[in-house]
Amino acid sequence: MAIAPDGQRHKLRGVELLQQAPPTPASPLGDCLDRLRQDWRRDGSLAGLWQDWPSIAGDLLATHCRPLSLQRGVLTVGASHPQWRQALQYNKPQLISALNSAGHPVRDLRIQQHHTGSTAPLPSEKDIWSRHPSRTDVHGMGTCPQCHRPAPNGEMALWSCCGFCHRQRLSDG
Repeated sequence: MAIAPDGQRHKLRGVELLQQAPPTPASPLGDCLDRLRQDWRRDGSLAGLWQDWPSIAGDLLATHCRPLSLQRGVLTVGASHPQWRQALQYNKPQLISALNSAGHPVRDLRIQQHHTGSTAPLPSEKDIWSRHPSRTDVHGMGTCPQCHRPAPNGEMALWSCCGFCHRQRLSDG
């Protein structure tokens, strides 16, 4: 049986009461984050690798290639273009060595094509049509400087002539 520290024992008329231990003092947020980073590295998780990736792979490679998964010592890295995939393949031994030197338990590297989606939403058909250069109700009408026929101002602002003259210019070469 363990004996409670003196600060937790309280004596009253022949009876000894035990009090709860005082709470540990709060630590600054920066210290908590540092401990979390250390835990990431110690556990060999992908989160720690993400944090170290720019310094391990280099800024240029890191912007085009990213760690996707780490399972049983096999790191899967996605490359945004076949040229970057080839650069990873060429530098595979050096990259594995750099990962191990940084404390990440990686024994093999798997490389695959990985396209990141744009975070910008695609414009809707309604938005595209609202800005279309042929909209006379939006841009108004004018006269084409080449054929002298009525034409939408949006087309003339875009191509310096109407759509018919522009098509003719493209087909003539």
